Amino acid sequence: MAYAIFEIEKENEKIIDEIKKDDLVSRQSIWTRDAKSLGLEGENIYLKIEGDEKAIEKAKEIIGDKGKLLEGEEAVKINEKFVADEEKASEGMGFIFG
Repeated sequence: MAYAIFEIEKENEKIIDEIKKDDLVSRQSIWTRDAKSLGLEGENIYLKIEGDEKAIEKAKEIIGDKGKLLEGEEAVKINEKFVADEEKASEGMGFIFG
């Protein structure tokens, strides 16, 4: 499944609401994390959209210059942090309901 990760400056975070309101994009898996929760420096917000290529292209159009599409090794590293964070959350739920 395709995914895209965007780095959005704190002052542009309202663009995430626009993403979630779009009919096509909102039907995809969408995660947001701030830099600190991913163990990174700064105040930026990271947005991961996983799903259909057309929806990802639409998200790129909506975000425009209000965010930076991460590519290559940078995108892979941030994606690994998202996955690790999700796994920790799943383990916690298993502990609670296990």
